[in-house]
Amino acid sequence: MAYTDNTTLAALLGISGSGDNSLLTACITRAQAAINKLTGRVFECATATTRYFDVDCDVQGRTLYLDRDLCSISTITNGDGSTIASDAYVTEPRNDTPYRAITLKASKGITWTYLTDPENAISVNGKWAYSATAPDDIVQACLRLAGFYYRQKDNPEYGRAITEAGIVVEPNDVPADVLHLLAPYVRRM
Repeated sequence: MAYTDNTTLAALLGISGSGDNSLLTACITRAQAAINKLTGRVFECATATTRYFDVDCDVQGRTLYLDRDLCSISTITNGDGSTIASDAYVTEPRNDTPYRAITLKASKGITWTYLTDPENAISVNGKWAYSATAPDDIVQACLRLAGFYYRQKDNPEYGRAITEAGIVVEPNDVPADVLHLLAPYVRRM
């Protein structure tokens, strides 16, 4: 899924007709990839997938620490093959996504375990993203950055400047306003 679409980007840029649809799609794809790289996050997910975790490395006490953002959980399978019921754990944070950890409830008497090997023993199936749909700030950043990329087609010197001393100053790869929109979303390890 894309954080925005051709129709919205074309309207923002004042483009009519469908002659540049392929270029608009490419600019949106490039902008989305840049946003993901700059923030260390993926901002929307439509399909649940499974990730695997080590009992020895990823677990501390009753808490399993996740290596990526998780916005919804379908199933959790412990290393002994048992499915962990949704009433047997809480997410960290508790009341908001993205989740960064899963803690087993003390009252349930369950521990993270494995039968043969601790590596890849625990599986978590869910939507691995910041959210199911991109937040408004991310959509705006994607539109702005995709528009910036699109405008470069007509002006390869876009933003380039030459100082009085004859030094060529290259523009930033990402406009400052986009970096400002993304700053609160940068993943801290």
